[in-house]
Amino acid sequence: MRLKLGRPAIADHCSRFDVPESDGTGLRVTFLGVSTLLLDDGTSAILTDGFFSRPGLLSVGLGRIAPNEDRIAACLAKAGIDRLDAVLPVHSHFDHAMDSAVVAARTGARLIGGTSTANIGRGGGLAEERITVVTPGEPIVVGPWTLTLVASHHCPPDRYPGEITEPVRPPVKAAAYKCGEAWSILVAHDSGRTALVQGSAGFVTGSLAGRSAEVAYLGIGQLGIQDQDYLASYWAETVSAVGARRVVLTHWDDFFSPLPMTTEDPPLRALPYAGDDLDVTLQAFTRFAERDGVALSFPVAWRRENPWA
Repeated sequence: MRLKLGRPAIADHCSRFDVPESDGTGLRVTFLGVSTLLLDDGTSAILTDGFFSRPGLLSVGLGRIAPNEDRIAACLAKAGIDRLDAVLPVHSHFDHAMDSAVVAARTGARLIGGTSTANIGRGGGLAEERITVVTPGEPIVVGPWTLTLVASHHCPPDRYPGEITEPVRPPVKAAAYKCGEAWSILVAHDSGRTALVQGSAGFVTGSLAGRSAEVAYLGIGQLGIQDQDYLASYWAETVSAVGARRVVLTHWDDFFSPLPMTTEDPPLRALPYAGDDLDVTLQAFTRFAERDGVALSFPVAWRRENPWA
């Protein structure tokens, strides 16, 4: 196979950044990089992942990594986050869960997930009563939110497989953040709005059968290096399974670069071809979306959006 250099040009897909902006009322979603999503209704809010540190590739590959407290604080402030009801990592790799204990501690949130995520919370000094280990498939009610974590898989290859069996006390090697349990997160709000958050491009066949969600926030990291049968199965087992009418794509950005904080900062860019191929994913997903009458979109970082509009 010929090695493809460089990275996809996200500007080639600018027409896809079309999720309607929130009018400031009702439920809204804010994309904060990778698969970190803020869902809030103006009085209550939850956050998936809460990953803001985004250490560089050299640190991840050769050094030790730890939550960057200053960067976390700056991102929370920019997003207007001071209180959260829950922080829910989609699995326990560093690019999802590393900052979760710090974010939960700063916002008064419960850290919700599996046993591996719980050990990240414990290693970060979070009190046991602030950590909730879920039973897969059983709903948890948190304020106006009903949250159901359904067992899923990480997209292959999983570079840090296995469970985290002891508290993680950073700084540590990136490999200390093993995947642990991976989740499909079903969110239902008292307003009647529903969403699926699929943080990693993996799936368990039939796991979402009988579930429903109006909107699917779909992680696509590493999806572009899979074969076409895998792409078709992933769409069928997530989007089609829950009957979503809009798909919003996440986990496409290069998480080794910081989030842009001002208009002068470099914008988010796609992962390099060495690890993914966004163009391949979009070619396939465009076909599936047109066939099924589903809107296919990218979110705009920091913008409060209404994907149900």
